[in-house]
Amino acid sequence: MAKRHFFVAGTDTDVGKTVISAALLEKANQQGLRSIGLKPVAAGCEPSEGGLQNSDALLLQKTASVKLSYSEVNPITFEAAIAPHIAAEQTGKRLSADRIAALCRGSMMNPHDFLLIEGAGGWRVPFSRKETFADVAKLLGTPVILVVGMKLGCINHALLTVEAIVRDGLRVAGWVANRIDPDMQCYAENVATLETMLRAPLLGEVPYLAEITPAAVAEYLDISELLT
Repeated sequence: MAKRHFFVAGTDTDVGKTVISAALLEKANQQGLRSIGLKPVAAGCEPSEGGLQNSDALLLQKTASVKLSYSEVNPITFEAAIAPHIAAEQTGKRLSADRIAALCRGSMMNPHDFLLIEGAGGWRVPFSRKETFADVAKLLGTPVILVVGMKLGCINHALLTVEAIVRDGLRVAGWVANRIDPDMQCYAENVATLETMLRAPLLGEVPYLAEITPAAVAEYLDISELLT
């Protein structure tokens, strides 16, 4: 089959991009696909024998069926859990969309069928004073999977994000409704509204789960639309 590459974006930070990305990788694994998960830039890393490492990147590395080195999955790390462009300024690092895209392309050289690139925060999160993660997705030309954190205000966040993605010339390949607020009122009505207005395939509705694992979340996802 042809290689499938996707950029995973969220409507905000803490909406479950990594959990959904890992579950999508698990779903691909279940179908016998060679999967890769990348998180090129990660803030909030902890020191280890191998250097700074991020728990989200480690989950992607562990879940993917193609086993890459940590530096291939997450080549740019920051210890402080702050906005990437501020972390870069504080540590004297210079980030550019060209460099980040090139690092992703390097990891893409490994044999695979299904590959995800997870951004940081929302679509317009900057990593410098001039560029955002959207510029990386544009350089790579990857369709976008949008993770919608289901909470009050999610419709506005989702519509604005999709509008920005389309304006940047990219296609929304699908979206996931991830229930991050167990007490959200009118949940079903919000999902129905988004289904009508987003005009992209709904890949699944993930309920609020007490135990979150890639396998558990994968049960609520369908990647058939991503493979056609």
